[in-house]
Amino acid sequence: MGDYLVKALAYNKQVRAFALKTTDTVGEAQRRHNTWPTASAALGRAMSASVMMGAALKGEDKLTIKIEGGGPIGLILVDTNAKGEVRGYVTNPQTHFDLNDQGKLDVARAVGTTGTLTVVKDIGMKEHFSGQVPIVSGELGEDFTYYLVTSEQVPSSVGVGVLVNPDNTILAAGGFMIQLLPGTDDETITKIENRLGSIEPISKLIQKGLSPEGILEEILGDDTLQIIEKMPITFSCPCSRERISSAIISLGNEEIQSMIEEDGQAQAQCHFCNETYHFSKEELIELKEESK
Repeated sequence: MGDYLVKALAYNKQVRAFALKTTDTVGEAQRRHNTWPTASAALGRAMSASVMMGAALKGEDKLTIKIEGGGPIGLILVDTNAKGEVRGYVTNPQTHFDLNDQGKLDVARAVGTTGTLTVVKDIGMKEHFSGQVPIVSGELGEDFTYYLVTSEQVPSSVGVGVLVNPDNTILAAGGFMIQLLPGTDDETITKIENRLGSIEPISKLIQKGLSPEGILEEILGDDTLQIIEKMPITFSCPCSRERISSAIISLGNEEIQSMIEEDGQAQAQCHFCNETYHFSKEELIELKEESK
């Protein structure tokens, strides 16, 4: 089965939960950007957490996540929406280190711990909502948890994991997000805290092949869990030759003429999906005519 996300409620609608499988989606990002294992884990974790946050939006709402932790991987940028579409990239995709003391990919070393995590929501209003928190661990699951608790005042727990094959391809990726809704009783909170403290790490659950539903059952139990929606997840970038053409036209007659005289051609590359668009001299002349 392809990548998908499940939305659920539990404990008499006191708890909202999300879980997802993103193996193919993160694999597409790895292939397009040729990320090395530690960079793949960082980007994959960021994409998985972002998709779950995006799934809480509605309609045409969009979400941009920017992670600047001061580490050698540089900027991590992820775009997603309420439909499960996501794209992302890192500044330095060939970032990799030896395993950390826990025998895991050293994401915190790659990301860094001295910067910020910024969330920008486009919910169709004139002004975008923006929230920012300091990076607290660089492992990203904890950082997204801190953002939700601090900036959005929603008691939450986020777990994300990525496993990488020896040939750098993605073996498995996914995660969960548990949120306590207003009025959650203390008994329920204690049950969830105890369960989160005793379950295996999310990467182990993913490695075992648990489905998103299975991950939520591990955390919340199957007796109170109510799946309310399933949604496919895909790597999706809206860039196109037409969009790039429009961007060139918007530069104006003089700028396009300079491109024709100096280079005799033009090339543009999308940071998010790594697609490259070439424009010949003849095509630039046509675009110049359109710009008049």
